[in-house]
Amino acid sequence: MQARRRRPLPRLALIALVVLLGIGSRRYAPVLPWLVAAYTGDILWATAAFLTIGLALPGASTRLVAALAMSVSVLVEVSQLYHAAWIDAVRRTTLGGLLLGFGFVWSDLACYAVGVGLGVVVECGLRTATRGRGTPAP
Repeated sequence: MQARRRRPLPRLALIALVVLLGIGSRRYAPVLPWLVAAYTGDILWATAAFLTIGLALPGASTRLVAALAMSVSVLVEVSQLYHAAWIDAVRRTTLGGLLLGFGFVWSDLACYAVGVGLGVVVECGLRTATRGRGTPAP
């Protein structure tokens, strides 16, 4: 997976879409099928991490971005095993809860792998769609 500079505006739009879908999957969980409600938020969290790291490192290879996104996702999940008053207070805020989560769950690790994989597929699809037009991939 070769490195190609990512364009920031399409990347920001994708991040916004993924975040809105992720929040929606939590907000409307009671009316969604159980499987969708249980796992979509974590999958999209990792996809957003992939897209954000790609935005921050526009020239990095897709493979490196995927490895970093998976590492960050696993570190955040493992950090949920740590409970001190200060970090639990951060987690109780809306943004802190969205970014850091609340409790370690093994299945989240599988969701993160799927989410990072989804990010790779989206990026490769965008690269293919823009190939031949003389424009860099988003």
